[in-house]
Amino acid sequence: TIDLSARRSARMGIKMSKIDVIIPVYKPNKNFFTLIERLKKQTIPVNRIILMNTEEKYFEQLVYGTRFLEENKNLVEVQHLSKREFDHGGTRNRGVKKSQGDIFVLMTQDAMPADTHMLEGLVSALAAPGVAVSYARQLPAEDCSLTEQFTRKFNYPDTSLVKTKEDIPMLGIKTYFCSNVCAAYNRQIFDETGGFVNRAIFNEDMIYAAAVLERGYGVAYAAEARVIHSHNYTNGQQFKRNFDLGVSQADHPEVFAGLPSESEGKKMVKTVTLYLRKKHKAGQLPRFYIQCVCRYVGYQLGRHYKILPRPLIKRCTSNIAYWERI
Repeated sequence: TIDLSARRSARMGIKMSKIDVIIPVYKPNKNFFTLIERLKKQTIPVNRIILMNTEEKYFEQLVYGTRFLEENKNLVEVQHLSKREFDHGGTRNRGVKKSQGDIFVLMTQDAMPADTHMLEGLVSALAAPGVAVSYARQLPAEDCSLTEQFTRKFNYPDTSLVKTKEDIPMLGIKTYFCSNVCAAYNRQIFDETGGFVNRAIFNEDMIYAAAVLERGYGVAYAAEARVIHSHNYTNGQQFKRNFDLGVSQADHPEVFAGLPSESEGKKMVKTVTLYLRKKHKAGQLPRFYIQCVCRYVGYQLGRHYKILPRPLIKRCTSNIAYWERI
């Protein structure tokens, strides 16, 4: 964990740093305004917020009739792109090029800072020697399901750590785990390693984490940096999301071939089963198991997408535009 003296020291060290926040945006709702306001109230000031917005018309629909752009003209920069142009890796690389920050933070539009210390926690973890990226702890929203609440606790515990290449034998694929839902990057190391892969359907953050770990850098999990982020996905959404996950792993065997995800998935199923039984909620297990089947089938189809016909791929993916660019 990061003690108070380390936090103060790190904060002193980054006072002169420029910290930009980069957020890919698509069809934002009113919560978007709350996100911007919470970023403005962080204990560490934000230099610029760069919005990589997909489809200008949706953004205009939200801000039309408001003074949002006028009131934030010195803080917020909006870059519009078409849906066909969007890519999980390439779009974020474009956003980083717009940034002049020594540190940049990547977020998604549905991640909400839980308090005013979120950036401070991320940057404090990033200030540790040799750390290339730090990612935040994700907390469940009040309306999320019981299984989703536990999944958040399973993937985002309350103890911080720094992962290095030496942890692979013990942690397996979790060594590479990193999430651009909310993560801070050392700009110098990012430029040195070439940034994200420019074409990525998913997992651009984990692929980058694997690259920096291979170069001897560390990946920090900053449990003190907290964001509220969770989903109540339908079975169909789970299937499509895991199909894209499988595709990303098939496209990058240099990262994932020797570290299959199945073992981590089995561990989660067993842990959630015990949790629901302990909570006397065993009646939710059939629904949870059906979700797991949808995830697994989607994942396996994604891993073998190269033998599937293109029309079937488009029915399985959550990102049709990605395939239309190929």
